[in-house]
Amino acid sequence: MKSYRKELFFNVPTRRALINITPQVEECLRESGVKEGLILCNAMHITASVFINDDESGLHQDYEKWLEKLAPHEPVTQYRHNVGEDNADAHMKRQIMGREVIVAVTNGKMDFGPWEQIFYGEFDGRRRKRVLVKIIGE
Repeated sequence: MKSYRKELFFNVPTRRALINITPQVEECLRESGVKEGLILCNAMHITASVFINDDESGLHQDYEKWLEKLAPHEPVTQYRHNVGEDNADAHMKRQIMGREVIVAVTNGKMDFGPWEQIFYGEFDGRRRKRVLVKIIGE
């Protein structure tokens, strides 16, 4: 069995962003040489997320609006975590969107359904963060 590990780094200049990382993960899969196996992608920060969905701008705008309704950034005083900080909402948004995804690898390709793509969700940006890509298989 082969094992591959790589970290992808992101430095988002805004507080929030959704970034399609499918091409980077596909490159990792090529580098790994795995033809049958599994890919794990997970955000290595508690205010960021990795999730699978459609790469459609309207949906991304809907996510932004929906997440802000569920866990509004302001007023920051509404959160106990925000004593000396202002990112409690980012922790909650990450919890909603999830920490990681697992994707099957079949015949050397990610085994996706229609329209599926992998995204990095940043909810408290403006500093360097990373995503772990771990691939195991044969």
